[in-house]
Amino acid sequence: MMKLLIVDDEQVERDGLEAILRDGYPGLTIRKARNAAKAIETVREFRPDLILMDIKMPGMNGLQAVEIICGDYPDTHFIMVTAYDTFDFARKALQLGVEDYLLKPSKAAEIIETVARVLRQIQQKRSELEERTFEQATLKKVMPVVEADVVTQLLFDHVHDIHLDEMMGLLGGEMTSEAFVILMVMGSFTSSERLYSEIHEKMRELQSGWVGAMSGRQIPIIVFRESGKSYRSQASTLVRQLLTIQERVPGSETFVGIGNPYEGLEQIKLSYQEALISTADTSLPAKHRFYMDMHALNERKNNYPNQQVEKQFVDQIRLGQWDRVRDTVAEIIDWHEKNRESLVHAQQRVMEALWIISRVLLEMGMEADKPLFSFQAHDYRQLKTETESLLSKQIHAVSTHNDRLQPDVVQQIKHYIIEHSQEDISLEMIAKKVDLSPYYISKMFKEQLGINYIDFLTECRIEKAKTLMSHPEMSLKEITFDVGYNDPNYFSKVFKRICGVSPTDYRKTMLAQKYKQ
Repeated sequence: MMKLLIVDDEQVERDGLEAILRDGYPGLTIRKARNAAKAIETVREFRPDLILMDIKMPGMNGLQAVEIICGDYPDTHFIMVTAYDTFDFARKALQLGVEDYLLKPSKAAEIIETVARVLRQIQQKRSELEERTFEQATLKKVMPVVEADVVTQLLFDHVHDIHLDEMMGLLGGEMTSEAFVILMVMGSFTSSERLYSEIHEKMRELQSGWVGAMSGRQIPIIVFRESGKSYRSQASTLVRQLLTIQERVPGSETFVGIGNPYEGLEQIKLSYQEALISTADTSLPAKHRFYMDMHALNERKNNYPNQQVEKQFVDQIRLGQWDRVRDTVAEIIDWHEKNRESLVHAQQRVMEALWIISRVLLEMGMEADKPLFSFQAHDYRQLKTETESLLSKQIHAVSTHNDRLQPDVVQQIKHYIIEHSQEDISLEMIAKKVDLSPYYISKMFKEQLGINYIDFLTECRIEKAKTLMSHPEMSLKEITFDVGYNDPNYFSKVFKRICGVSPTDYRKTMLAQKYKQ
């Protein structure tokens, strides 16, 4: 219900306007004020949508009152009522945002028409504001879903997806930003869901990065470099803040690996691999480790060229190339034996490799026993035998996990996406439904269907949009929401990128062809 305030120093004018408006708008709530000062006082309590303000009144004039009211209540609308039709008045009124004005005396029809026009404007603005508020609330709700999927694509799927740049635009990031990855690894008894939620809240508060989907008690976070701060200082401060969160979660036990910074998000996968490798040994008292420190220490011990080997090693594990994994581990032992390195150092390096395997398997949702040597090897022959035994157990755990998977799990996921494409689907949500890691699902989906999951979801939504466009009674905004998008501009960009034309042009062509038939 709209509220209107009539301000005039003459009672006959106030009563006359009220009678005309009550007759024209029975549902309108009307109050009156006899001067500008009384009007300001009434506005504080009544909060009218529209004010009919007389210009010339004793003491404070109407324009002065409008200026004061606008300062305190900027959403209030005004129609000025005056006997003076002058340029100076009109200019000042426009500066104050006055919608219209009435000249004294005015006919009842003119008054009703002018008030009706402004009330329609108010109602339209109110509807637009409610719509924007709804869209913003919906967008805010879906942001964590978008955020987790963007991180998954950047860290695991490579950067080539149809609308990754638009998704990143929603999050406020740039492909050219310098960034690094920190990986939080939670202990077995940690309340992972609660900790994950708290970390999400902290990163949203800091606005310094994006949180990826949790998989196997591991949380990847892409952190954007802050200007004026060194990488190490920024990372150390953030890690301390995140580790402090675990103190509020009973039983929490967390270790953080920190990758190097890279220029451009297309390189961020390398930082993720470094952070993953840095978490191989979680027994360190500091509860965090920089990848650069890990190798600075190794280089002082010997010259083993392990940085490049490690990154290839991670990919070999993810791709299930177990013969290559075996060869890599064997090469580590052979190199140390050939260079007459300490057997203790060799066993430590092999243990790091086995820990990396277990960490990658955990990332992909495969639980395996932590690899530990049952004794200190006395010679390289024993080390090779014990290493092969531990490695075989890990490979057997992978085989057992894969055997438990239903052969048509990817087809199940495909059909689920088709049936629910209009909903806020994410890899994380799908992963929970099929009890698999988001990263593992992404890998399987792409391998078996030859298309990224987000691209497939987008194709489903665009095909549904095309079908709905054949119904002229539906607006493009309605179609946007019906197919699962929360932002019409975003939908339009995605549609144009896939179809080559805007939704509006596509619909015009479609309807024109339909009516010709």
